[in-house]
Amino acid sequence: MNTKNLHPPKANSDKSAERSRTCGEATIRLLSKYGVDTVFGIPGVHTLDFCRGLSDGTIRHVQARNEQGAGFMADGYARISGRPGVALVISGPGVTNALTAVGQSWADSIPMLLISSETDSRIHGKGWGALHEITDQRAVTDPMTSLSLRAYRPEDVPEMMARAFTSFKTSRPRPVHLSIPIDVLAMPVEEEWTPANLPEIPLPRQEQIQEAAEILRKAKNPIIMVGGGAIKAADSLRKLVDQLSAPVISSTAGKGIVPDDHPLSLNASIIRPEVQEYLSGADVILAVGTELAETDSFVDFLKLSGKLIRIDLDPSKINDQYPADLGIISDAKDAVEMILKEGNFSNSRARASLEEELGKLRKEIEANLTDSEIKHKQLLNQLEQSLPEDTFYAGDICQLVYTGAFGIRMKHPRSWSYPAGYCTLGCGLPNAIGAKVAEPERPVVCLAGDGGFMFTVQELMVASELEMGLPIILWENGGLKQIQDDMRSRSIPLVGVEGVNPDFIKLAESMNCDGIEAKSVEHASDLVREGWNKTRPTLIMVRENADYWNHN
Repeated sequence: MNTKNLHPPKANSDKSAERSRTCGEATIRLLSKYGVDTVFGIPGVHTLDFCRGLSDGTIRHVQARNEQGAGFMADGYARISGRPGVALVISGPGVTNALTAVGQSWADSIPMLLISSETDSRIHGKGWGALHEITDQRAVTDPMTSLSLRAYRPEDVPEMMARAFTSFKTSRPRPVHLSIPIDVLAMPVEEEWTPANLPEIPLPRQEQIQEAAEILRKAKNPIIMVGGGAIKAADSLRKLVDQLSAPVISSTAGKGIVPDDHPLSLNASIIRPEVQEYLSGADVILAVGTELAETDSFVDFLKLSGKLIRIDLDPSKINDQYPADLGIISDAKDAVEMILKEGNFSNSRARASLEEELGKLRKEIEANLTDSEIKHKQLLNQLEQSLPEDTFYAGDICQLVYTGAFGIRMKHPRSWSYPAGYCTLGCGLPNAIGAKVAEPERPVVCLAGDGGFMFTVQELMVASELEMGLPIILWENGGLKQIQDDMRSRSIPLVGVEGVNPDFIKLAESMNCDGIEAKSVEHASDLVREGWNKTRPTLIMVRENADYWNHN
């Protein structure tokens, strides 16, 4: 991957020694000590002191084309790596542009750090019409962050940073916003800031673990539900599924924690009515690291007839829409490992008959697919069979990805990104760029719809500039087809959903990328593999109304 033009020349050490480090420089230096190696953003007049700190190349700066793209890139970086992704933006419009991506990170529990400048602290609240002014910038981001903090002096920054990284390590991972006014950014810092010693998450209470194990031992028809909060518990959850002989259903964020091709896995299929009905027959549900969200099932309320055990790091989830019969506030890995140690699980269900039962349920789902979903499945099956199993799929909000939640099988966590929580169009391409920056050796492919792709199409220039071998599959179905389908189902005339598309092939070429229309699903997967070997992105257009689809 090319990194030319990403770093200005290194600062002259002799000149640097003649002056004190500014707060902006010290902030960047402290970030690097917390392990941050990349920030995404667009420099502006209010971030110049940050840029001075970036000039030595210790932290890489990736220039986005819109702060929303920068936020999504930071989000994608965190999704694939598990490390906090960082976006660095100007005050005012930089913050509000990035806020959509912050909302996505909030909804999907992604550790994203938004660092911004702010107007001069001496004029806050005076309404003088200062450049990039927001009356209370901290309050703007507060509802979508676990912490939204403002520095009033340089000494506040180390404390703010310590709180941010403590939150990432010990709490439900969610975005944090640190705001530093421009006058504070320019103030001198004489001391050397050091990172804080971060605490560990406490272990759950042993009596709760014993109670959970006893409930599971007595269960006749247990089901395990896993979400993104269970990623670190993947190995132990796979053992528990086998020991309990329990079917497992994942959320969209939980795909691959237990391999989707495991004989007892129903994939992320809770959106399917067939699986919702099956779930209602469970006498015990063990929900691990999942908020049992409406955006996984898209029903107002799941029918859970059995006893509910919830394991979650977020105390607010234990007794929300689905109150737990037993709630364990804990890291998922610790709790599941402790349950396994209790052992002595001997589920009464015969494994062979259970696998047969689940096989019939999967066939029932296949028989009830729509014409569009059948086409989605043909492409998804081809990708699953022909691409490496560690491929990271950065999904935008589109029908192909909706089907992919239950229609493609992941064998590993952090392989499938479908941000269903906030469900904002345009996330796919910049998420893929951020993912590829975080793990350049890993195969990454973007799945996008023609409508959502246009939200952040300008970020294609970033991938081109970085010489990324990034394939983008563009599902072309004539516009916002999901909303078209919804309108038709309710006998509403189509309004505002039939906009004309550009010539996507020429658009890609104008941004120094390859643009190719697939001639078949096999051709599409071939183009993906070829795209990884290039030094430029490849836009692969797949038309829903093409004549090569197999309707048998």
